[in-house]
Amino acid sequence: MRQQKTKNPIGLPLFPQLKRMLDATPTGHLSFLVTKTGRPYSGNDFSDQFRVWCDEARLPQRCTFHGLRKYGAVWFAMRGCSAPEIAAWGGWKSLREVERYIRAANQRKLAGSALARMLTDTDEQIGSESVKPDRAEVSK
Repeated sequence: MRQQKTKNPIGLPLFPQLKRMLDATPTGHLSFLVTKTGRPYSGNDFSDQFRVWCDEARLPQRCTFHGLRKYGAVWFAMRGCSAPEIAAWGGWKSLREVERYIRAANQRKLAGSALARMLTDTDEQIGSESVKPDRAEVSK
């Protein structure tokens, strides 16, 4: 397929679940997301229609079609994919944008890891009182 914005050709493997859904969806042509008249969406029409669907579902305004792409990048990063792998999936030419998503994913992973550690460690596992933060240090 070709990216609309850059016109660059990209090839994407399909998740098995998506492949099964697409195989079961009659389209009669290469486009599987089509308008009510059966024609492929053009320009920003799909984003506009996505907004309508989000509004009908009473989703917040922050839910956008472009947000799915960003979510996908973070999702891949959370699973340890490299910047070039994520860029290939999302069609980004520059790794700079992808690295931003990786930083966000790493922050989430580290925060989750810290919480898990705090929930599973007991005072006995930590050791003596001397390793606990001093109240004066915490308030700084």
